[in-house]
Amino acid sequence: MFADRISDLDSSGIRKVFDLAQKLKNPVNLSIGQPDFDVPAELRKVAIDAIEDGFNSYTPTQGIPELHTAIRSQLLKKYNYNPDKVLVTSGVSGALLLCLQCLVQSGDEVLIPDPYFVMYKHLTNLCQAKPVYVDTYPDLTITAEKLEPYITSKTKLLFLNTPSNPCGIVLEANNLKEIASLAKKHNIIIITDEIYDEFLYDQKPVSIAQYYDNVILLNGFSKSVAMTGWRVGYATGPEAIIEKMTMLQQYSFVCAPSFAQKAAVKAIERGSENERQIYRGKRDRIYNGLKDVFDVVKPGGAFYIFPKVPDSSASDFVERAIENNLLIIPGSVFSEQDTHFRISYAAADVVIDRGIEILKSLV
Repeated sequence: MFADRISDLDSSGIRKVFDLAQKLKNPVNLSIGQPDFDVPAELRKVAIDAIEDGFNSYTPTQGIPELHTAIRSQLLKKYNYNPDKVLVTSGVSGALLLCLQCLVQSGDEVLIPDPYFVMYKHLTNLCQAKPVYVDTYPDLTITAEKLEPYITSKTKLLFLNTPSNPCGIVLEANNLKEIASLAKKHNIIIITDEIYDEFLYDQKPVSIAQYYDNVILLNGFSKSVAMTGWRVGYATGPEAIIEKMTMLQQYSFVCAPSFAQKAAVKAIERGSENERQIYRGKRDRIYNGLKDVFDVVKPGGAFYIFPKVPDSSASDFVERAIENNLLIIPGSVFSEQDTHFRISYAAADVVIDRGIEILKSLV
């Protein structure tokens, strides 16, 4: 009945935890991968004004010109990077699907550092390419040295995610330079997912797009300004690739939501410095609360932390946590290993503190 291409897809483990949440009364929820603040008021006003002014029709497939200008200006200021081409997409998820549909096919191999954002694995399978998982344990950081043994003549793509979901790991400049050199040697296209780049806590922003031409840089507005439901992201990179993605978007998503593109221009102008400082405090709160009990790498960005379970499988540990009214995500959702669990500290401080108490009681 169903196409072979969806045979390897399964319901997200995150969705299963959300389903469990419906059965609990006032759970301590450290599972949700979205900001705990609303879209800022000035951005909501821009969106409302756009709707009231009748800006409700299709936009150009590639996105409105003023958003292109704002994206280019931001990338130039942040990374001294001026991409060949820009495409505004229906979220970073839409950009991921367009990238893979345009670039990979049966027989191609896609390098995915493990742990990974859940979509990388499933969208690679959907496009009938082969996911190749690159083990980054125990420090959870991908390096050229770790990557090289996994490269074959069939390697087509490499995923990078910095700051990362589920670990909060941030890749440093020297590391990115070495990965760029390795990718150039083997003619590998890199997809760098930088959706959390506004939440960097200990270093200046850096992107592999500064060091290598064959890079597709993805970003968006769901995390930095909480526009999760408004579905605006973007892809930048080599002209030939972005043009193919634009053509495919024309026959699929058509365009990103019109009013939300207007708000995205304002979002770039506004920035997220206040939110960044708040989340840095939450990062310190959760890390300091867990580091003496769990083996855990201090996250440098995003709003996740990925502790190791002391004595049991992560799935068993998460079941016990849920029995104690705490919602967290087993690491097996994001990894081929079942040794860690993901916490999202995009939550009120009182919720974080209660979560720390429950986690300590389970050890």
